[in-house]
Amino acid sequence: MFIQVIQGPCSRQDEMRSAMEQWEAERAPDVVGWLGGTYGFTDDGMFVAVVRFESEEMARSNSDSREQSAWWERTRALFDAEPEFHDCTDVTLALDGGSDDAGFVQVIQGRAVDPDRLRAMMTDTRQMQEERPDILGATLAIADDGTFTETVAFTDEAAAREGEKKEMPAEMREQMMAAMDDVRYLDLHQPWFASRMG
Repeated sequence: MFIQVIQGPCSRQDEMRSAMEQWEAERAPDVVGWLGGTYGFTDDGMFVAVVRFESEEMARSNSDSREQSAWWERTRALFDAEPEFHDCTDVTLALDGGSDDAGFVQVIQGRAVDPDRLRAMMTDTRQMQEERPDILGATLAIADDGTFTETVAFTDEAAAREGEKKEMPAEMREQMMAAMDDVRYLDLHQPWFASRMG
């Protein structure tokens, strides 16, 4: 799997959502390898899109198409500043990656100090399900520069906040602190999703 993260400040939120929905309706059916996406805005007005493809080659083929270039030129103008891109071929899924029924999504970004440990924690779904049943699934995407984007889908925000109050096992906490650095959290209170049917 290949994940591309697109993010940047956007005050034209209704127009941005319309642009994404237009892409899903008009472009998605013809884009080979597109799997889906998770989208939303943070409280401080940052738009975040986490888009999944079967492979980097398929994503590049879409990006290089004339139709995609035309759509992107229109959409790019909706950002208040130049958006950031994080292209990630190193992708790990937990619990099938999440759910389009999630009521709250938290995007965690930072630097992967120990990528192997990060991946191992993501795949320990037994412990995840025991400790945090409010988590529906997650994706971990690591870019070539060592930065990572983890996208965690929760049943709802109230359950997520309640889960945060639980005391994390000391070993797990130590592993997390050793595996990542420069961490920041982007909360998507009203996320929306798109996915290829069938």
